[in-house]
Amino acid sequence: MPTDETATPAPGPAGRRRDTRMPRADAQRNRDKLVGAARAAFTAADGAVPLEVIAREAGVGIGTLYRHFPTRDALVEAVYAAELDDVTGCVPELLRRYPPDAALRAWMERYAAFVATKQAMAQTLRASWASGRISTPATRERITAAVATILAHGVQAGTLRADAHPVDITTMLVGALMATSTNETSGQTGRLLDLILDALRPR
Repeated sequence: MPTDETATPAPGPAGRRRDTRMPRADAQRNRDKLVGAARAAFTAADGAVPLEVIAREAGVGIGTLYRHFPTRDALVEAVYAAELDDVTGCVPELLRRYPPDAALRAWMERYAAFVATKQAMAQTLRASWASGRISTPATRERITAAVATILAHGVQAGTLRADAHPVDITTMLVGALMATSTNETSGQTGRLLDLILDALRPR
């Protein structure tokens, strides 16, 4: 039986095997575990995290890690993409669970976690930004679109200002989070997020 993470290729018309391999469920699970372990490790560590540590935390061998992510950059880019998908994709669920203003405050906390993870990976991400493999403008557009969705619901509900611009809100958030990124021990980030939300309430 095959022991790798893909299905065995099917025989071709002349007895040759056609490469129709598709990722098996266990391969996807291993990939997800590696990304999850890397997210936790990159955020918690002060310096570079050995890939062997990430593999061990994910419960897989280092060979499995390299099959999915041949380089550290590839793993970092996958973590970044997963974090961005989470922070932009959680908006509908937050709006189902909370009133728009409370959803915005909860989303700002989630965005703060995304920024913290990104900063923890910044040294490795710089090469990806420089090469264009990760587009900073595209990231900002997706974040601003998430803000705009919550803001529109808040305007309709009368709990958020109609004259607020999503781009301005994103800029305020980035400024607040960058200002507190190196010394967040006093709860200042939370206070700044509360002030931003208060500024967005109707006068």
